[in-house]
Amino acid sequence: MSGTVTPGTGARLTQVLLACGVLYAALYVILNDVVAASLYDGYDPLSQAISELSATDSPARAFLAAVFPVWPVLMVAFGTGVFRAAGGRRALRTTGVLLVVQGIVGLLWLAFPMTSRSDIATGADNGVGHLVMTALTIVLILSEIGISALAFGWRFRLYAAAGIVIVVVFGALTAVQASALAAGGLTPWMGLFERISIAPWLLWMTVLHFTLMTAIHFGSS
Repeated sequence: MSGTVTPGTGARLTQVLLACGVLYAALYVILNDVVAASLYDGYDPLSQAISELSATDSPARAFLAAVFPVWPVLMVAFGTGVFRAAGGRRALRTTGVLLVVQGIVGLLWLAFPMTSRSDIATGADNGVGHLVMTALTIVLILSEIGISALAFGWRFRLYAAAGIVIVVVFGALTAVQASALAAGGLTPWMGLFERISIAPWLLWMTVLHFTLMTAIHFGSS
């Protein structure tokens, strides 16, 4: 890779920052679907959204609020690492900036929790702020995956394209189920669809980490 950081103090810092992407992905799954879900008696990951774990009356909300700062910090660190490892590749620099922006904007999630399922059933609004945050996050995720693909060869681009298709298709299926929730209906597969939708992005962070780590180690791509 042209302009890639060469081994040394700067490269070691970049490697640490890039590792934050893998840590983010791992903690996202562990803290949500393992720890928080265990605090929510009766929570069903197949039918309930991830956001329900931190919804207004969720028993897991206090825990997730306490650990929440970990994610924006890791996201900003990862984005900084991608930017540092970009060398002369504008697409990677842009990807790094988008990740940093997502980390900063993500701080607003605490201010806009999902309205609990029980409150929605009584006619309470699901929260415009939460929906806006969801839409903005999806745009950032798709942009990060798509733009990063421009910095690499056809294999990475094919992988990125497949990831984008999965995010879009299962994101749309999640939205259909969410609309049923707002109407007081059942959501038998909403949680599953949402998790499938977000999986390619979490995996992309890990793949990008190892791709850039290899470039740093060998000084080429």
